[in-house]
Amino acid sequence: MSKYITYLKCSRCSRTYTYDEKPLLCLNGDLGRLDIYYDLEALKEFYNREYVSSKPLLSQWKYFDLLPPRHEFNIVTLNEGATPLVKAVRLSEKLGLKNLWLKDETRNPTASYKDRGMSVSVSVAKEFGFNKLVTASSGNAAAALAAYAARAGMEVYAFVIEQAGYGKIAQLLFYGAKVVKVRGLGKEDPTVKMMRLTYERFGFFPSPSFGPFNPYQIEGSKTISYEVIEQLGWNVPEWVFVPVGAASLLTGVWKGFEDYYSLGLINEKPRLFAVQSTGNPPFVRAFKEGQDPFNIRPWDKPHTIAWGLEDPYPWDGDAGLQALKSTRGHADEVPDSLIIEAMKLLARYEGIFAEPSGAASLAGLLKAIDDGIIDKSDEVVVLVTGHGLKDPDVVKEVVGDAPLINPDLRELTDVMLKHYGVKLNSS
Repeated sequence: MSKYITYLKCSRCSRTYTYDEKPLLCLNGDLGRLDIYYDLEALKEFYNREYVSSKPLLSQWKYFDLLPPRHEFNIVTLNEGATPLVKAVRLSEKLGLKNLWLKDETRNPTASYKDRGMSVSVSVAKEFGFNKLVTASSGNAAAALAAYAARAGMEVYAFVIEQAGYGKIAQLLFYGAKVVKVRGLGKEDPTVKMMRLTYERFGFFPSPSFGPFNPYQIEGSKTISYEVIEQLGWNVPEWVFVPVGAASLLTGVWKGFEDYYSLGLINEKPRLFAVQSTGNPPFVRAFKEGQDPFNIRPWDKPHTIAWGLEDPYPWDGDAGLQALKSTRGHADEVPDSLIIEAMKLLARYEGIFAEPSGAASLAGLLKAIDDGIIDKSDEVVVLVTGHGLKDPDVVKEVVGDAPLINPDLRELTDVMLKHYGVKLNSS
């Protein structure tokens, strides 16, 4: 049994709750995120490098001491986490970097990092006695939730944006989720509106991938940081690049490094670099303008190839801004054209097929190199957060389709030259 959760505290009004109260949202109705606090002094008595290293990295639940739920028998898992940290040798040479690593989250069970948070969320729902869950999503979080809910025998009601790729919709439908696409993405996210109406009316467990409505999922994403530190031999990189929509991943990654710093497992923290698309950069704008963290202005008309980052309002932006301040980090926006270039570089140089949202972090690195923010000797970790097959329509739009021929060598030589610029010569 994990005994180390001490309390949850609202990020806005500071009202506290015990875990035994089964809190979901702050009862003051201020949409503050319920941040989870652990008994670090008790953990310090045994949670050291030797203790962590003694257990094999088979899934994120290696770190159960620093995660909800309270009882191990409530864990719902598909062996998420334990994703590879890939030394990007060819891409490093291409970019002129000495130490570039790719944290390949496409290897998770439903092919995105969202599996980490949804495994925790469904486990808590099970421990709290829920069997119906509702979510708002661009697709990945809902697909992950549906998979873990199916594993636990629970029902999922999923509201997704109208633009959600069919690859994600197909996952949801096969997992048995009740999926509804919602029109009207603008300053207000219509999927969030429907999720709120649904859990308030029907009493479902809210399980999106952002904090104010689901404090537990952020705990899953922080295990990315735990793994990175271990995989680097307890060394701390200079920079970690993180794609940002609602800023929940950024918040989770920051919490992970903070945990290990507070426990004395590392003596410094990496600088975090938040990346958004120019088609929807409310968090980057808030960072550059020094906006009030609790009053970030939403983006009027989100429109980007990176649909997974189309949150018009960064729900965890307050913590995300604190993360950048705490780590002397940075934030920037990148055009869709650079995201496409990043997708191609990942695939052609390192064999990693990423969706646009998953490649946005690399696009941010490309821009940071051009802007002179990154020293080429820095050790850099880039999070690749979702698989390219999540958005097959986008991929087809970017690279086109394969040519069609009859089984004829002349046609082959003609099409190779015309389509690929390759001249085939007879031996």
